[in-house]
Amino acid sequence: MENFNFDHEFDVVVIGTGNGGLTSAICSRDGGASVLVIEKSNQYGGTSATSGGGVWIPNNRYAVAENVDDSYDDAKAYINSVSPDGMIEDDLIEAYLEHGPKMIDYLHENSRVKYRNLAHYPDYFPDNPGGKEGNRSMEPEPIPGTDLGDDLNFLRDQHPQTAFTMGPIRMNFTQVEGQLLLGALPGWKALFAKLFVKYIFDLPMRLFFGWKDRRLTMGNAGIARLILSCKDRDIPIWRNTSMSEIIFADGRVIGIKASQGEKTLNIKANKGVILASGGFEKNQELRERYLPQPTNAEWSAANVHNTGDALNEGLRLNAATHQMDTGWWSTTMKVPGQDKGWLSMVDKSMPGNYTVNKNGERFSNESQNYVSFVNDMFKEYANGNPCAPCYMIFDSDFRKNRPCGPLLQASMQPDSRVPKEWWDPSFLTKADTLEELAEKVGLNANGLLKTQQKVNEFSKTGNDLDFQRGDTAYDRYYGDPSVEPNPCLAPLEKGPFYCMVLYPGEMGTAGGLVIDSNARVLDTSKNPISGLYACGNCTTALLPKYPGPGSTLGPAMTFGYLAAKDITGANF
Repeated sequence: MENFNFDHEFDVVVIGTGNGGLTSAICSRDGGASVLVIEKSNQYGGTSATSGGGVWIPNNRYAVAENVDDSYDDAKAYINSVSPDGMIEDDLIEAYLEHGPKMIDYLHENSRVKYRNLAHYPDYFPDNPGGKEGNRSMEPEPIPGTDLGDDLNFLRDQHPQTAFTMGPIRMNFTQVEGQLLLGALPGWKALFAKLFVKYIFDLPMRLFFGWKDRRLTMGNAGIARLILSCKDRDIPIWRNTSMSEIIFADGRVIGIKASQGEKTLNIKANKGVILASGGFEKNQELRERYLPQPTNAEWSAANVHNTGDALNEGLRLNAATHQMDTGWWSTTMKVPGQDKGWLSMVDKSMPGNYTVNKNGERFSNESQNYVSFVNDMFKEYANGNPCAPCYMIFDSDFRKNRPCGPLLQASMQPDSRVPKEWWDPSFLTKADTLEELAEKVGLNANGLLKTQQKVNEFSKTGNDLDFQRGDTAYDRYYGDPSVEPNPCLAPLEKGPFYCMVLYPGEMGTAGGLVIDSNARVLDTSKNPISGLYACGNCTTALLPKYPGPGSTLGPAMTFGYLAAKDITGANF
């Protein structure tokens, strides 16, 4: 065995401060292990902190408390119905369905982690066998950011589309509140006024923390609760510390090399290293090697520090990989001046718009779940359809009443207050007629006019004969119930007309290291690499078809929990 001079020694070293990593740290410590968590950047939370914070776990305690109609068998049938045959090992699905609820029970009873049931947020394929129209996803209970003390300054901000963002103002809302606010549905004005008054007159918060919102919600609330639970256990979390190498000796992982600025550290891990450092979204070379075309790191909405560190080290140790061409897809907008894509999940679902290719033709159901929509983009593009990027078309009625990405509804942000740099054919375009709009953006005008005629007719009948928009409960979740006969369809009639360009982006990559039901990383011969564990987006996705809201965080936390159980031998 090579002699290493270790600078620090712990039982467990966790790489990354997302939901999965922090869950594994808490459970490892409770199992009796000494634990260190390292974070590559200066901010906690990774992609988890910027997310909606939803956690999809069927039969969780919050749903059970409401006596919902669900079962293990229903959940397994549903997962199997949306997973391609043979893609996911049965023992992994079974471990998830059995231990996911136990993980939530443990955190609820032994930490500050608390969730609330999302009774009306449906599965993404609710009409499939075992599908449900709610009660499988949870969102974090809001929490005062001031509970974090100075660490609030190091909590990674929500994605701007998961908060009300205007100038320096960053006002948070829950997923339930977001359904009203992002869709400008009936009641949104009263809700907005209530939240805004409380936010703007929180003078102590303005004085000490600037424009941060005291009330943390969504992904920020989830990470804050996990960070506080780590602090309760005196678990050290080192920011600005990146893993540069996994140390492997005598047939097992024994620690890591890490960098802190110019300093290199050898950190011993007596029992195990848990990789939870996200995917490879911001590594263009890896994107081009693995992901469908077209692909561009600039379109990604993921954490800018996710460059595939865990994947590269796993490959060096002969780890097996799987599903490397998959991602947690979403259309994104490339807002001028911003370093990552702006997720477009809700806006194109609302009535009063449609999305077209260069020929001015629709190619998919705009109101379906965002992962499936981008999968359609890639499939159609590979078959020669010029749909990546694609173009969201809407009229003055939509513009007046509904937000679209960072563009607030005209009643709050008229065109005169739109930043000048936004008026660019690669982002946002305006014209008095559809023909003029097509010319400015480079679309086929005849195709665009024919699509307008068809959509207007579908809006009258309520039946989208081409792509069945509005037929499912998920489609209608982000529709407007005041629009009839189909809450997802409204005519486009009044100029001026607008175009927002949408790119095939993602929240994270969904392929990576293969793990077993104890979260142990497997090599290419399907044997565990001793001492090496992983969870989250650096592993291959357990739920690649994204069956419901929170299908990334649910498995990440569950397998972080299972890693801790295996490492420590704890029975919780």
